[in-house]
Amino acid sequence: MNSLLWLIPVAPLAGAALNGLLALAYAKREQGPSERLVALIGCAAPLLSFFIAAKLFLAMRSMAPEARLFEQSLFTWIVAGPVRIEWAYWVDALSMIMLLIVTGIGSLIHIYSVGYMHGDRGFARFFSYLNLFMFAMLTLVMAKNLPLLFVGWEGVGLCSYLLIGFWYKDLANAAAGKKAFVVNRIGDFAFLIGMFMLFVTSMQLGNATLDVPTLREMALVHNEAFAKIGVAACILLFIGACGKSAQIPLYVWLPDAMAGPTPVSALIHAATMVTAGVYMIARLNFLYDLAPAAATVVAVIGAATAIFAATIGFAQRDIKKVLAYSTVSQLGYMFLAVGVGAYAAGIFHLLTHAFFKACLFLGAGSVIHGLSGEQDLFKMGQLRHHMKITWLTFLISAIAIAGIPPLAGFFSKDEILWSTFNAHIGPDWLPRVLWMVGLATAGMTAFYVFRAVFLTFHGKDNVSHEAKHHLHESPPIMTMPLVVLAAGAVLAGFLGVPAALGGNNAIHHWLEPVFAGHVGGHEIGVGMAAAHVTNVAVAAATEGHNTDLEMILMGISVLVAIMGILFAHTVYVRSGGPDAVGIARALGPVYTLVANKFYIDEIYERTLVRPGYAIADKLMYRFIDSGIIEGIVNGLGISARLIGAGMRLMQSGVVRTYAFFMLIGFLYLVYELVR
Repeated sequence: MNSLLWLIPVAPLAGAALNGLLALAYAKREQGPSERLVALIGCAAPLLSFFIAAKLFLAMRSMAPEARLFEQSLFTWIVAGPVRIEWAYWVDALSMIMLLIVTGIGSLIHIYSVGYMHGDRGFARFFSYLNLFMFAMLTLVMAKNLPLLFVGWEGVGLCSYLLIGFWYKDLANAAAGKKAFVVNRIGDFAFLIGMFMLFVTSMQLGNATLDVPTLREMALVHNEAFAKIGVAACILLFIGACGKSAQIPLYVWLPDAMAGPTPVSALIHAATMVTAGVYMIARLNFLYDLAPAAATVVAVIGAATAIFAATIGFAQRDIKKVLAYSTVSQLGYMFLAVGVGAYAAGIFHLLTHAFFKACLFLGAGSVIHGLSGEQDLFKMGQLRHHMKITWLTFLISAIAIAGIPPLAGFFSKDEILWSTFNAHIGPDWLPRVLWMVGLATAGMTAFYVFRAVFLTFHGKDNVSHEAKHHLHESPPIMTMPLVVLAAGAVLAGFLGVPAALGGNNAIHHWLEPVFAGHVGGHEIGVGMAAAHVTNVAVAAATEGHNTDLEMILMGISVLVAIMGILFAHTVYVRSGGPDAVGIARALGPVYTLVANKFYIDEIYERTLVRPGYAIADKLMYRFIDSGIIEGIVNGLGISARLIGAGMRLMQSGVVRTYAFFMLIGFLYLVYELVR
């Protein structure tokens, strides 16, 4: 089985190359290559990866839990003194879940894209970029060492830039792609510094490495050395995660990324790329266990992001922007989970979120497709009569993200809240505060998601006459993935039914060897001195020390979600469906503040972007580049020109002038001889 690992990322890379060559070959022609051929190549590549991943998963299930590991080293990538870095793939229980998510949901989104992008002149280029993204994301989750993980990390950032700005002739799209690229570079710089700190520490301990399993073994043996640099390194790595996974303060790129095609929003900005930061922290759980202060920072930032983004989602008019801020908020939930040490709960929510959020984005794309490009929620309404499949799948996914049982979001959300309530991080009061923030976010999520549901499919019919003329359900190639994803939004939660409800939390038991300290059959993490977070929080979440309390808190969270749904129904359906102007007038400056996203982009523009441009122009360009660097270069040129001009006076071509200089030279020689 190990010999098949390389095929998983290489299949989409081959698809990207083939479609890229087709796009180049037809670049100067009026029409592009055959869409059928492009779609066949583009969809077959991730499907092949999915089937191989599924085969590996079935093989892994038959193995003993502590031995669930596939490993393959392709070649030596970097050799520098004592450092030897392999291009090596490493698939354990954690990365297996990620493989199935990326390849499975990725394949569905590729299929959906065939219908959504039909007729677009850049059809081949789009699928080339999409396949290239799959290669980068699979490299990220399969990497055995941090440098290779960083290759995938940067690769998904590049593909995000290409896909967000896919329709680059629109300046707004191009600017959104550039914004995503620049903001991610800020986080990536911090990630690199954190990685270098780990490398220097391992080198000082006599084994210079960035190999993840080796670092884990060293952290067990030399936990004091790693604890010394743990807080700084973990926070720097988390800053990288903030950029990639859109957390405060680096979240601002993701809402603007909705400028790209909707399948891009579903694949990159809901189900896969933005979860890379959560995966990275879960993968390096042994470091965060040694740095409880850093873990606390992760939990607090996650909770703050969750409620902050949910607040902004209240007042967004663009259906994709609502889902974008929902993604930022749900990612905050995941970081809250891994921050309190409930790594399995965070990955579980990552799994369920992939289904219902991908379905919501693709459902939004189906609505936009049916309305010929309209995205304003207040120009929709009553679409359930015209788009029944889209409506039902969107509704199911909305119920799931709201956390209503027995759909998937309920189980993963409840496990996060219960783990947070029982966490042992920071001051004694902090876990309770974080739990209340998570609970409030759950109610807010239910409100703004069902606000989108009611404004789109119920309430008042605000569809324009022109849009209504073209209104239609999407073709089967687009609705079929919606049905499959909606089924996942219903069923995926049963993988994590807690003991309090009579389940055994299969997802937790599957991941237990990864987070309990088993690597390839060797127990290396149990008993780690500072592993208090994981052991306490996860045990509390899965074993349910107080079942009655857990059931009470579970009931409270469901009640809060139902209240959010009912409030949205009261405001947007029962009241007759108020328009945006009426709501803005009723709420006044509060609505204006929220609708303008608390003016964070404007604050960044005035405090960072404009000063940055000024520094680049006045200092770096005019003074340093033009004044000093070009001054030196130009000065050398001017000096050479002046010397040449002087020499030209001596090379006049007049014989008398040459005779005069010869005489001067002769007289000088005589002088020297006589002196």
